[in-house]
Amino acid sequence: MHLFKKYSSFLLFILFFLGNNRFAIAEIPPLSTTQQALSYLEAHKIKDSSSYWIHVKPKLFTENLRLNVTDILSFYPGRSTNFCAYGALSYLVIHNDPLAYVQFMIALFENGEATFHHVFFKPSGAVMLSAGDLRFKGVLDIRHAEQMWFLTLADHFKGYLNFFNRHYNPGDENSFWAATNLAKFNRMVKKMTPYHVQAVGSDLVRPWVNDMTAYLQKRIQDGITVLYINNRIIHKKNHDKIKYSIPTHYVILESIKSENNVVTLIYWDYGNRTQIQVSPKVLRKIIFGVSHCTLS
Repeated sequence: MHLFKKYSSFLLFILFFLGNNRFAIAEIPPLSTTQQALSYLEAHKIKDSSSYWIHVKPKLFTENLRLNVTDILSFYPGRSTNFCAYGALSYLVIHNDPLAYVQFMIALFENGEATFHHVFFKPSGAVMLSAGDLRFKGVLDIRHAEQMWFLTLADHFKGYLNFFNRHYNPGDENSFWAATNLAKFNRMVKKMTPYHVQAVGSDLVRPWVNDMTAYLQKRIQDGITVLYINNRIIHKKNHDKIKYSIPTHYVILESIKSENNVVTLIYWDYGNRTQIQVSPKVLRKIIFGVSHCTLS
């Protein structure tokens, strides 16, 4: 009888899951583990200071690295910055290889340059001077490793949005210097991870997908899915009045379900999970790009 109840509950759960048409993010095996990353961090004595990153405090740097590898959702791109694409990239990097991230960051702190997955980084002097000194960015103010990481990525990777502002000046974390178009984001993923990227959409034209909900449900079953969206639309009270819009934000889609013509999404961005409910029409309206990341 106990066995029957056990399997009955399991079957009810499955029926509920399928009945709600809900799908969650797939698990992709990582190249290294959290424990390996922590062991390396504990075994490596961080220098008391860096001649390259003079405003980065070693204690805050180390604490930030530990947080990043133990909580994949912790990355916070900062208030009013254009770092959101690098936040989404960070999710993929930590999911795939937390040990390589810690090794890279320690080498970057100590040597002012480092290589990550065959990509060589040598940040500019202006970037190194600003890291650890960003202010009024929320919790990013005390996350010195993340300041280094985001600034270094933005300094290295360039797209057409960065054409007129390619060299960092204080405050450029809020400007087009740090902006990321869809093609640049996909290129960063390919360079920094072993993932293959299948992308639809663009910076100006929405994806030609008939049923966006079904398309996304299929994508997250076998990979990590990044959405390039206009998040300003989400906060509008009347979505039908919006005629012109452009994509502004990158998020990691974690789950999606559809019921009674209402689509419920849970996504990660800015250090937290967010749940939204929209109509299928609005869902199509907010999404400009979908990057599907898999190992094959």
